[in-house]
Amino acid sequence: MRRLSASLKPRRMDLASTPAAVPRTLAMAFMLALSASAAPAQDRGTLDPKSLPALAHPADPATPAKELFGRRSAPVSMAARSIGSYARGCLAGAVALPIDGATWQVMRVSRNRMWGHPHLIAFLERFSKAVPAINGWPGLMVGDIAQPRGGPMLTGHASHQIGLDADIWLTPMPDHRLSRAEREEISATNVVRADGLDIDPTTWTRQHRLLIQAAAEQPEVARIFVNPAIKKALCREATGDRDWLTKVRPMFGHNYHFHIRISCPAGEEGCADQDPPPAGDGCGEDLARWFRPAMLHPRPGGKPRPPLTMAQLPVECRRVLASP
Repeated sequence: MRRLSASLKPRRMDLASTPAAVPRTLAMAFMLALSASAAPAQDRGTLDPKSLPALAHPADPATPAKELFGRRSAPVSMAARSIGSYARGCLAGAVALPIDGATWQVMRVSRNRMWGHPHLIAFLERFSKAVPAINGWPGLMVGDIAQPRGGPMLTGHASHQIGLDADIWLTPMPDHRLSRAEREEISATNVVRADGLDIDPTTWTRQHRLLIQAAAEQPEVARIFVNPAIKKALCREATGDRDWLTKVRPMFGHNYHFHIRISCPAGEEGCADQDPPPAGDGCGEDLARWFRPAMLHPRPGGKPRPPLTMAQLPVECRRVLASP
């Protein structure tokens, strides 16, 4: 697959681990948190979004950062910068992906999560233009990217905080413009079997594989997250060069969409990349463990992780939040 761009060279530092690299108990907590956060991705939006009520004590150090960033409806007028890490940071100088493009349509507009770092927005526009040649789809349906100033979200994601993550629906863009109501109410295609052990052959197609493979082959893409059943199908169906599979990482949820994460833009020292994915195609024991009964059907219980506060984010995020 021809690469679309080679303009960005990923920088790497150790900020996050995959479940294979942490003790089992921590891995379970990590995966349960992320699977729970991914579930609302197909929740309906609204045609009548309401402003959130003012916080009684916004300066209280115990106030969750998501309550503060979730109330910022516009970006900050600063130079574009991704600040911090994918799951603990914020975004300055965000730009919005236009709701309509020739080869994309933004979904769930009422969430106001179509904002990203200019590098990601440019990537999405460029990549979407190649989609008809990649797999024959008219274009992409784009879900959540980030809030206007990034930061933790009130619902739905642990990451998507620095404007370098985007959800792409596993549904081809239609050949007509969706109405506002359709964008808020229709669901993406679930391509995973009900038991979670494999893809659903009635919804999974070769076009899905071609699209995910093409995205993984782009040099600025650091990781792609898919449901473990999708990773299993990709491992089974991949032919020829399998290097691209390294970037495709299993994560519960992600059965209606796949999650693209690009590397930190060159020269942005305040942006923290993850380590490179483990070597190999990830199709062996590391994938098999996701299908063990204890992983697919974890015991209920456990204490939810407390929400992040501003003290846990980079200091620069306070200026991003407070700026007019």
